This record gives sequence, structure tokens and C-alpha cells, in this order.
Amino acid sequence: MIPDRHGGLSDAPDGILAARVADGDVAAFGVITRRYGPLMRAYAVRLLGSDIESDDVVQEAFLLAWNRMSELADGASVRAWLMRIVTNKAIDRIRVRKQHADISDWDAPTPANESPAHIVEVRMQFSALSSAVRKLPETQQRCWVMREIGGSSYSEISEQLELPLSTVRGQLARARQTLVDEMEAWR
Repeated sequence: MIPDRHGGLSDAPDGILAARVADGDVAAFGVITRRYGPLMRAYAVRLLGSDIESDDVVQEAFLLAWNRMSELADGASVRAWLMRIVTNKAIDRIRVRKQHADISDWDAPTPANESPAHIVEVRMQFSALSSAVRKLPETQQRCWVMREIGGSSYSEISEQLELPLSTVRGQLARARQTLVDEMEAWR
């Protein structure tokens, strides 16, 4: 049997790890990062569509978690708490993200769907949708982003936001209807 490099912490429950991290135990935090880092990164990639941004978001999430682990009421809910932090950090990134045209291919012929007029129209639609999403109440916004951008299932959203499944369904239905109404001019 190979000895555990982390003082037997690898198999420790989340509650014990969270309590130790709250007391400043770096080894316990290392176990948490190895346990949930890959999941957080994969989720951030799904939300952001970018490996580089997702790495930044996960790093920011772990930094916040390290600084606020003592505020976690239930140490057993570390996974859901970390996923909420990643969701919030990803949503913040999406809010400030700006689209930039790639100027390296200016001499290449432009397909019809990449013409300047089409690009402007798509950017205006994206801007209108972003604005409409920002106007949604926070719970609707989070549910919608997790479902439509992140591809999360209803049960994953329910678990991560700690909401009943019926509430998630209702929030998504209201968010979708609001967005359909807001985007009517683009149909």
C-alpha cells in the first residue's frame, strides 16, 4: 500500500477538510482542490467556452474559497459552494467580456455570414440578449445561464443553487418568456 502524502486526508469527508481549511490547513485545501478542481474547470469551460478564462475563473474561485472557508456554514456542502462560486465568477466574466474582431485575416475573402453587416447584426443581437439577461432577477439569471450557456441539467441547477427542482423549472420558464419578449424585435 502506498502511503498517503497528505497525512491521511485524501479520503477525509468534505466537512472535516473544510474545518481544517478554515483553520489554515494548506494540505486539506490541497485535497479539496484536487478533488473538485477538474469538475470546476470542466464546468467553467462549458460556461465560458474558453480554457484560458476557465482556468482564471477556477483560480479566482479557489482563492475566494481559501479566504472564506470559515464562513461556510455546512462543511459537507463544499462541492455545491465551490460550484456556486465558479458560476458567479463565470457570470461576472461573461458580463464584462467584449467581442473583438480578428484583424489578422483582413485580406482573406469574407463569407456572406462573416460580412461586416452580418457581424454588426450578430453583435447587436448579442448585446441585446446580454442586456436582457442582465435585467432578469438574479435567480432567473443564474438558472438561465447555467442551463442555456452551461448546459447544466435541471437537477444540477437545483443542487448547485440549493433550490427545489420545481422552483428551477419556474425560474427558467419565466426567464425564457421574458427573454422571448425582450428579443421580439430580433425575430
